[in-house]
Amino acid sequence: MESIMQINVTGQQIEITEPLRSYVAEKVGRIQKHFDHATTTNVVLHYEKKKNRHAVEATIHTKGASLHAVSEDNDMYAAIDALADKLDRQVLKHKE
Repeated sequence: MESIMQINVTGQQIEITEPLRSYVAEKVGRIQKHFDHATTTNVVLHYEKKKNRHAVEATIHTKGASLHAVSEDNDMYAAIDALADKLDRQVLKHKE
């Protein structure tokens, strides 16, 4: 039986809108197809106004391990995409 991964999205210096929350859930949620034992994923979105920089970090808590990734970009959606790719690679490596 496949478990449902809970995704918690929080923001620092940025408002988490529903479209942004949905985008994170879609991108990070795809990891579940590779790793159905993930229980909780915490995603924090940051905005550095002085540098006009967006950063995203995520920690996936699983049975027996925690995986962490960070991504930065001038565009929040691009940072989320890069983060999802990093997490995908980590999950596949962890499964080996």
